[in-house]
Amino acid sequence: MVSFESDYNTGAHPDVLQKLVQTNGECLPGYGTDRYCESAKAKIRKAIGMEDADIEFLAGGTQTNAVIISTMLRDFEGVVAAATGHIGAHEAGAIEYAGHKVLPLPQDKGKIMPLALEAYLDAFFADGNREHMVFPGMVYISHPTEYGTLYTKKELEELSAICRNRGIPLFMDGARLGYALASAASDLSLKDIAALCDVFYIGGTKVGALCGEAVVFTRKNRPQHFMTSVKRRGALLAKGRLLGVQFDALFTDDLYFRIGKHAVAMAEKMKKIISAKRLSFFIDSPTNQQFVILENGVLQKLSEKVALSYWEPFDERHTVVRFATGWSTSDKDLDALDAALSSVLSNQT
Repeated sequence: MVSFESDYNTGAHPDVLQKLVQTNGECLPGYGTDRYCESAKAKIRKAIGMEDADIEFLAGGTQTNAVIISTMLRDFEGVVAAATGHIGAHEAGAIEYAGHKVLPLPQDKGKIMPLALEAYLDAFFADGNREHMVFPGMVYISHPTEYGTLYTKKELEELSAICRNRGIPLFMDGARLGYALASAASDLSLKDIAALCDVFYIGGTKVGALCGEAVVFTRKNRPQHFMTSVKRRGALLAKGRLLGVQFDALFTDDLYFRIGKHAVAMAEKMKKIISAKRLSFFIDSPTNQQFVILENGVLQKLSEKVALSYWEPFDERHTVVRFATGWSTSDKDLDALDAALSSVLSNQT
């Protein structure tokens, strides 16, 4: 069965895996204090154009979101996110479990819009009962969003200005950042993101690594005793080298960016295949995630041939599903999808 279920269902990119094998026999200090972690940090600092950025490595996306939010917020604060934001919709209450409320805002194609954020913050701080309420202490966005859509540079500049005027950090979830940067529709660079966000992370798990996310604090704002806080949350990896080695490989010879470009190119080919079958897209995504509306009978039959992700109901007879490409997606995989769709749809008519 061909799989488009997610962009992390295959293992590591061969170059990353080769680096892990090559360094496997080396005896290195633990907890991210090894030379590969330092090398990876130096390469990331160069890529973002910020030599004084503080960088830390964590193992996975939900863990990273929970650690960043819980260490940067005070106990009476919550985090503002789009109603469709990953931390509120698909992380099983991890943020609330850490003691902080997710404060949902209406979304526009997965995005928080600057006017909506400004109106929310203005209303909150004008409320005479605010001392009895959860204070907005951080704004969370993801790029790309959960629907594969992108923030423009203008939108991010406006969100950043609103947050700075209020003294609230802007946090970007970059679990799939490589695919946003690779999209032809994007006008944001990695340097722009570093300049406009207070903290963000460069996702590895979904972009060619076995696991790992690189957290970047851009304003000398890394929480005090961060490693201690990470360990207290059960998130400190003894063999921190595993993360450093992978990011060292990903940021050698532009591998991270090449992986992103490959996956987006495969997604564009996929869109043509799906469009040729006269199927409808739920949203126009310019990244590696494609959301398609399928009749429920078609979905049932197609699922026997193709692994895909359920997303949400569309109506009583139709469902929105997600197809995702990644570093390992090939033309052969797309041919198999094409054949499966042709077979299923021909039997429906």
